[in-house]
Amino acid sequence: MRRLSAAVLLGALLVLGVLVDVGTARPAAAHATVVTTTPTDGARLDFAPAEVVVEFDEPVSLGAGYARVLDGDGERVDTGAAEVRGTTLTVPLRENLPDAGYVATYRVVSADSHPVSGAFSFVVGDGELVPAGSVGEGDGADPGVATALPAARWLGYLGLALGLGVPLVLATCWPGGWAVPRLRRLAGAGLAAVVVGGLLSLLLQGPYAAGSGLGQLLDPQLLGTSLDSTFGRTLLLRVVLAGLLAAVLLRGWRRGSAPGTGWLVAAGVLATALVLSVAAIGHPVAGPLPGLAVTVAAVHVAAMSVWLGGLVALLAGALRGPTPAGELLAALPRWSGLAAGCIGALVVTGVLQSMREVGSVSALFATTYGWVLVAKVALVLLVLAAALVSRDWVQQRAGTRRRPSRRVVAHAFAAGAAPTAEDPAAGDLPAEDPAAVAPPATIGVLRRAVLLECIGAAVVLALSAVLVGTPPAKAAVAQPVEVTLPLQSAGGTEDAGAVQVTLDPATAGPTTLHVYLFDAIGQLTQPQQIGVTLTEVEQQIGPLDVDLAPAGPGHYVADPTLPTTGTWTLTVTVRLDEFTAVTASTVFPVR
Repeated sequence: MRRLSAAVLLGALLVLGVLVDVGTARPAAAHATVVTTTPTDGARLDFAPAEVVVEFDEPVSLGAGYARVLDGDGERVDTGAAEVRGTTLTVPLRENLPDAGYVATYRVVSADSHPVSGAFSFVVGDGELVPAGSVGEGDGADPGVATALPAARWLGYLGLALGLGVPLVLATCWPGGWAVPRLRRLAGAGLAAVVVGGLLSLLLQGPYAAGSGLGQLLDPQLLGTSLDSTFGRTLLLRVVLAGLLAAVLLRGWRRGSAPGTGWLVAAGVLATALVLSVAAIGHPVAGPLPGLAVTVAAVHVAAMSVWLGGLVALLAGALRGPTPAGELLAALPRWSGLAAGCIGALVVTGVLQSMREVGSVSALFATTYGWVLVAKVALVLLVLAAALVSRDWVQQRAGTRRRPSRRVVAHAFAAGAAPTAEDPAAGDLPAEDPAAVAPPATIGVLRRAVLLECIGAAVVLALSAVLVGTPPAKAAVAQPVEVTLPLQSAGGTEDAGAVQVTLDPATAGPTTLHVYLFDAIGQLTQPQQIGVTLTEVEQQIGPLDVDLAPAGPGHYVADPTLPTTGTWTLTVTVRLDEFTAVTASTVFPVR
């Protein structure tokens, strides 16, 4: 019992650690985007700057990524000492850079563990502007890594269902299943799959963040960087928890009998921590209210595990072997009620997660995340149809209610099976005591329905693994540009006031621009002259002059038309007096 008490204490501490880590996490926007760069994209400078600065809308980490400044030949001109502090990426440059065009390229990791890449260019002196995409490395993930990551996640999810769902269903619905060796092996294999999936995800995170291939899977530097992140530590925690749970559960599950109460309590604590470790990475930890989002995700993961694990326990155990009719027909109603609760939890938490990650109907049908989610929902509806057949069968043959009007659903699944005297659905024949008869002749109907549920749920897990690695729809659709920027002189002084810019919508076509100009003490001020330009350097569009109209003291409006999607730079140039000119700019995506 000392080992058991130690396992319970360790599990409780791990749960507390996960909750504290998530609860104290800084809110983020779910997927980092660039707010502004210094120098601005396409800027022409009189002198080479000492550093390049990129400001994001949420904290990022450099991790296994990179931040470099290259000349037109692709040679590095930075010092190699890039660093991230909060939302700011700083790349120091070498001294005495010649007049030429330069490209800043970066790959950082956002709070949801996904890499964010980009590039912008600037010119020093009389040099020639270098297109941002002409030098540097590709921004996309390696195809092998992009394929292996969802596969590793899917393996972990499937293992979670077997390792958690099977034992829980045996403990609550079918005690006789503890005597089935096949189910013990499935539960052990499931927890082993969680360990393997977690380790693979940990190894793949480094190449994923760095944009390298599978050949760098065992690179010590990339692995060390991953382990030094919250994402990596949480994955490692998941692996440890799965190993501890396997040791506790299988140690207590011996000689074909149920584990004792102490073993089950210890397993429950470790299982709770394991579910939290799955929910505490990815999209839930980014965005507003991360603690609540992780809680919702944990309920979703737990309900999925219990539902799918119960289906496997039925298919591989209760509906396969020579299970006594009384035992089977006693377990099925309990499982039917538990499955209904799991499905309800999945629906509620799924809706809450979708609202958080999608945000609008337009985002649902205009993004990769949205379409994968639509496919997942459609498949879930098909799985629920099979679940309805299972529930109908149980209610008619093992429950107390009769629903003659729905018998046609089950008989349609029976592929022409004829009703028999043992089948209470045969006309008005009275049902015999279920403890005294063999399994109903139409048990094949239930077996086929459960098989379809298992297959459909496995595909749903695969789609879930893809969703976890896809930027949320809300982050992938056009968002209004709302930013306040400091006005800077040519020498880099930032005491000349600020400009507030609002552009809505940030889509190709007509849009509306508002510009508010503030002095150094935060009061609206009227400049001698103000101008706004729009530039898309990659496509060599612009600068396009924007016609501003006064709308009040220090307030200007315009209705520019953005000709195409891309990464645009908006630059505000202000002449405060005859001798003072200042600028501010921001980079924003147009989708």
